[in-house]
Amino acid sequence: MKFYTQQHKYYCGIDLHARTMYVCIIDHKGKIKFHDDMKTDPLLFFETIFEYIENIVVGVECVFCWYWISDLCADHNIPFILGHALYMKAVHGGKTKNDKIDSYKIASLMKGGNFPLAYAYPRDMRATRDLLRRRMYISRRCSEIVAHIQNTNTQYNLAPFKKRVSRKYNREGVAERFEDPAVKKSIEVDLSLIDAMNPILSSLEWHIEKTARQHDYKTLFLLRSIPGVGQLLVTPGRDHSL
Repeated sequence: MKFYTQQHKYYCGIDLHARTMYVCIIDHKGKIKFHDDMKTDPLLFFETIFEYIENIVVGVECVFCWYWISDLCADHNIPFILGHALYMKAVHGGKTKNDKIDSYKIASLMKGGNFPLAYAYPRDMRATRDLLRRRMYISRRCSEIVAHIQNTNTQYNLAPFKKRVSRKYNREGVAERFEDPAVKKSIEVDLSLIDAMNPILSSLEWHIEKTARQHDYKTLFLLRSIPGVGQLLVTPGRDHSL
């Protein structure tokens, strides 16, 4: 785990939420310069830190809503760091915990060189990564449905499928294996869901392959030279740290 050790005159720790955030600014001696709750308003936040903007670093825990504040800092050349949520809990965990205390602890971790870093994904590639995550979500749902069909087949001690049920041309007669109308209906629902999701998945993968190359084609080509690594696995924007 890497920690942020660069020294600054001011440290801004933020306990960030979707609509509000608790902001704590301390100086290099640990003295609190600002400590208050506010709305997640970019202009309001910029006005708050403007007095200290000459030498300040902004840090937040890695939660789902950090994109906008990272972009704001980037637009104004303010150093921004993202804290690894899991390791931060281990470092500043305690019995007493609220937004005010957490924001101060985040600022203190930054000042003391104990702020565990997570990778703040580049703005230009984040949308591609999020799209890949949606593709992974749909792909996993399809796999779960296929597993349900296979498990149901095993529950009734029927002969194993000779071919992969995930392939469309192998699914003929699958539901008819089951005599019970309720079980048969359940499998029909599974097959209908797969039929509905597969075209969406194919369209999504086509879009990713066509648009993601613009990010870093050289790296894409290099990663594809590894045996067993396919087009989507190496797509720039894929979070390889997960």
